[in-house]
Amino acid sequence: MTDELQQKIRQVPVKPGVYLFKNKKGEIIYIGKAKNLRNRVRSYFQSNRHQRAKTVSMVRQIDKLEWIVVRNEVEALLTEANMIKEYRPHYNLDLKDDKSFPFIRVTMEPYPQVFITRTIVRDGSKYYGPYTDVRLLRHTMAAVHKVFPLRSCNYYLDDEVIAAGKVSLCLDYHIKKCEGPCAGQVSEKDYNAMVTNVIAFLQGDTAETEEYVKLKMGQAAGDLRFEDAAHFRDQLNAIESFKARQRKVVADFTDRDVVGFARQEDLGLVSVIRIRQGRIFARERFRLRNLGEADDRTLQHFITRFYLEGDFLPQEVLLPFEPENGRELVAWLSEKRGKVVKFLVPKRGEKAHLLDMATSNAKLLLSDWVVEKMQRREFVPSSVRQLQEEFQMAAPPRRIEAFDISHLGGTNTVASLVCFVDGKARKKDYRKFNIKTAKGIDDFAAMREVVLRRYKRLQNEKKALPDLVLIDGGKGQLGMAVSALRELGLDYLTVVGLAKRLEEVYRPGISNPQSIPKTSPGLILLRRIRDEAHRFAITFQRKKREKAATESIFSGIAGIGPKRLRKLQEAYPDVEAISNEDIDALMLRTGFNAELSKDVIKVAQQFISKKNAGNPTRAG
Repeated sequence: MTDELQQKIRQVPVKPGVYLFKNKKGEIIYIGKAKNLRNRVRSYFQSNRHQRAKTVSMVRQIDKLEWIVVRNEVEALLTEANMIKEYRPHYNLDLKDDKSFPFIRVTMEPYPQVFITRTIVRDGSKYYGPYTDVRLLRHTMAAVHKVFPLRSCNYYLDDEVIAAGKVSLCLDYHIKKCEGPCAGQVSEKDYNAMVTNVIAFLQGDTAETEEYVKLKMGQAAGDLRFEDAAHFRDQLNAIESFKARQRKVVADFTDRDVVGFARQEDLGLVSVIRIRQGRIFARERFRLRNLGEADDRTLQHFITRFYLEGDFLPQEVLLPFEPENGRELVAWLSEKRGKVVKFLVPKRGEKAHLLDMATSNAKLLLSDWVVEKMQRREFVPSSVRQLQEEFQMAAPPRRIEAFDISHLGGTNTVASLVCFVDGKARKKDYRKFNIKTAKGIDDFAAMREVVLRRYKRLQNEKKALPDLVLIDGGKGQLGMAVSALRELGLDYLTVVGLAKRLEEVYRPGISNPQSIPKTSPGLILLRRIRDEAHRFAITFQRKKREKAATESIFSGIAGIGPKRLRKLQEAYPDVEAISNEDIDALMLRTGFNAELSKDVIKVAQQFISKKNAGNPTRAG
């Protein structure tokens, strides 16, 4: 622990708030909340042999400490939940995919819109969710639009817009899927009365909606508008169809969420059964990763995150056990709902039966998830297993990194790194290198430099190393790579060289190439990876060469300075494209005058002509 961090710990106040731990790079690695910030923060740095391994690992990485003082524990809960959702620290519980869970949004407008969204905008809109079963969500929305003639356009509508006639009636109005608020065909009062029924419908209360539709149907029949009456009849049938999918499970009509929880090591799963009007309205499942805390604290984190964005709050929440800070959570949810919310931990009776159902569901879903993860983890392509046998490795080389060097006559030397995991390219882990120390045509020095830079960085960042390192080249390049790894203490890594001429595989310390059949799936995979490294390197080298060429060949033209050169590079991908351009088009794209454009095209054509007459070479 640094002196600066020790000094900071002594300054932590004895107040409720949120604390943030950061590593040396300034990244937030953990966010927590406490009733007493000083006591909570100090507890991490006290010698405690009973601390979890995950906590010990986290404490070792703490370099900076920050905190935010709040008024009370409820505010601390909300601040913590919002910050975890925004920053997603490595050591906090991870609610898998919670950034993309869909909600149903009812906008805050004179004529509200109702639609599915994954983006929360705090402008007074109401949100119902989150939903994990997208199929059920779309079925719900289909039912809503079948029952209610809501507008589907996304225009902002108010009396001024309607009076100005800025929006015209669309097809939905003519086929009776919308009442035409954009043209003043329905009043704001009547439209919002319908939206109120939509909200009740989304909350599972179909009784109000049925009464509303029956009333409209009776009025239409009384006015001899039989076509409209038939339309309302169809809406009633749609409501009945929607209700038929919801199984009746309890006799009372209390809105409640039933939360089942299951855990296996650092993985967890929460199953939430939403019961509205005595029926199962929805079932949601939430996968939890990175569980390093006690179950009661995990449940507290989940409840805070689950109810953070939505306005779909029940009267009761049935739980398998009491969460940490339960009283503060109840106070927050009751304030959010505007009515009392209760937490119950039932031990017998009908509610206990519902809780058992949710818990059993959570255990089954968790078991399926664990099996799915194991299958993904254990599946190794035959080509990768073949390499394990050929190189006598203890485990299959699931992660392979390959290097290649490229230059043109010793100039613009670059290197590439490509990464394959389980035989498939992982392009997000590709890297490009400008060679800094090697001079001229020296592929060996360039290879040593790039291997040293790559794995020194991985060591410093404490990131995973590859199972196999592939070098594009023969014994010379391979020896330089091994030398770099030995300097870093990584010479235990399996390294091989793949020479191009005869597709021979070389191993460190063995003078003769390894005998691998040309049709071996392992060798075919190595060739594919080597070829990808070559493609990536030559593409990078070509771009660098063309950029340098563009800068050098045009800088001698009178009137071409840094600004005009930059314009030229932004307008055209390479010199060849400029050479094929006509004067008028170049003038239009760059703003150059006719004389300057003519000179630029002439120089470009001369360059391409000389280039085509030559025979570029590259490194092997």
